[in-house]
Amino acid sequence: MNNLLDKVVSLAKRRGFIFPGSEIYGGLANTYDYGPLGVELLRNIKNSWWTYFVHNREDIVGIDAGIISTARIWEASGHTASFSDALIDCKSCHLRIRADHLIEDFLNIPQTKIEDRLEMWKSKEDNDLNRIKKSLLDKKVEGLTVSELNEIVENLAIPCPKCKHNDWTDVRRFNLLFPINLGIIDGAQSQAYLRGETAQGIFINFRNVVDSTRVRLPFGIAQLGKSFRNEITLGNSIFRTIEFEQGEIEFFFDPEVSDWDKIFEEWKNQMWNFIIHILKIEESHLRWRVHTDEERSFYSKKTEDLEYNFPFGFKELWGVAYRTNYDLTQHMKYSGRDLSIVDPTTGKKIVPDVIEPAVGINRLMLMVLLEGYTEEQNRIVLKIPPQLAPYKAAVFPLLPNKEQLVEKARNIYLDLKKYFMVVWDDRGNIGKRYLYQDEIGTPFCITVDFKSLEDNTVTIRNRDNAKQDRIPISDIISYLRERVSS
Repeated sequence: MNNLLDKVVSLAKRRGFIFPGSEIYGGLANTYDYGPLGVELLRNIKNSWWTYFVHNREDIVGIDAGIISTARIWEASGHTASFSDALIDCKSCHLRIRADHLIEDFLNIPQTKIEDRLEMWKSKEDNDLNRIKKSLLDKKVEGLTVSELNEIVENLAIPCPKCKHNDWTDVRRFNLLFPINLGIIDGAQSQAYLRGETAQGIFINFRNVVDSTRVRLPFGIAQLGKSFRNEITLGNSIFRTIEFEQGEIEFFFDPEVSDWDKIFEEWKNQMWNFIIHILKIEESHLRWRVHTDEERSFYSKKTEDLEYNFPFGFKELWGVAYRTNYDLTQHMKYSGRDLSIVDPTTGKKIVPDVIEPAVGINRLMLMVLLEGYTEEQNRIVLKIPPQLAPYKAAVFPLLPNKEQLVEKARNIYLDLKKYFMVVWDDRGNIGKRYLYQDEIGTPFCITVDFKSLEDNTVTIRNRDNAKQDRIPISDIISYLRERVSS
C-alpha cells in the first residue's frame, strides 16, 4: 500500500473518520463504518453534490427509491445475466481476486517487461492475439473474455501478490448482486435484490415523476443513496466496498431534438467544475479516459471516466455514459407499462434517450482526504475546503480552569452552534489543541483570552497558514460566513 494511503488511513481511524467494519469481531472484508468526523465529512460532500446538481438547477428533480426491489427489475436491466466480475483464486494461499485487477497490478510493476513476455506468447487460435496484446500494452484489460484472461495469467506467469506462487484456478464469472428473500414462512419466500445501482430506481419511477411534476424534456432525475455490490477487492480503504454511497443523474432528452454529443460534453464540464471548484482538487491530478469498444456496455454509445491519481494509480472517480433509451425500453418490455412521454408541443410520443453521470461519493471522500493531507515541519494538516470540513471552527478558553474565560468562551460557542457546526475544546494546552484541530481539518480556531474580558475581542487562527486575526466578538459570525460558505 502506498505510503500516503497508509498515512491517511491511519489518521482516518485515529481521528474518527473511518473505522474498519465489524472490527471487534475480527473485521468484515470490504466494509467500513464512518466515525463522528467521517459522517460529517461524507454528509457535507453529499450536500454539496445535491446543492450543485439539483438545487442550483431548474431542470433536475430528485427522488429516493427503495434499497430493496423486485428481482424483475434486475432481470429487465440485464444485471442478473451480465452484472459480474471475473474472479480467480490462488490454490496455495486461497487469495480471491478480480482477474483484471490481478493482471493490471502486475503490468504496473516497474520491473515487469511486458514487451519481452509478449515475444514468447503462445496463443490459442480462437483468440484475437493483437487485441489482447494492445490491452496489455495499454495496461487496461477490462472487457476481455474469461478465456482471454485465463490465457494472459498463464502466458505471463503472474505470481500471487500474497504468497508469490503461480498456481491459479481458472477464471470464472461471479454475479455482483446481493439476493435476499422476503417473507417469514419457509417455502413462501420471494426473491428480491439489494440494488446494485441507484439508476434503476430512477427508470422505474420515470412516469411517476413525469405525471406528478411539471418537468419537460430535456430534464434530469437525481438520486443519492446506498448501493450494494458483492465485489472482491484488495484493500485501498473505501475506494471499492460492498456497500457504498452513489450519486447518479439520468438526464432524459429527445435525440431528434437535442444533440447528444453536446449534452455529453456539457455534463463532462459540470463534473469537472464540481471537482475543481467545489472540492478544490488540483487539475493535474485528474484526467479523462474513454472506454474502449470491448469495455463499454453494449447499450452505451459512449462512456468516459473522470479519473483521479490515487496513490495506487489513476482510477475511476466519476463516469458519464450515453445509455440511449435501453433501460426505459427494457422496463416497458418486462413490465408491460408505457414509459413514453408526450411532447406537449408536437404531441409526439417519445421514449427518451438518457445520459448518465454517476459517481461514488465514498471515492470523493477518499480523494478529498488524500488531497488535503499535508505534512509540515511540526504538524500534520488536513487542508480540506472549509465548506466540507466536519467542524467550521473550534472554540477555546485560553485556560480551562479560569471561570471567566470559560464562561465567555461557552457563550460564544453556544451562539455559533446556531449557525455552524462548531466544536468545544479545552483539553491540554493551547498548542496541543491547535495541532489536534489541524489534523481533523478544522479551518478556524477561536480563542478567548484575558484581553477578551477587557475589550470583547478574540483571536481567530487560520488552519492553513497558522496566522491569527484579532476581531470583535460581534464580527465572528460574518467572518466565518465569508470564509466557509460554498
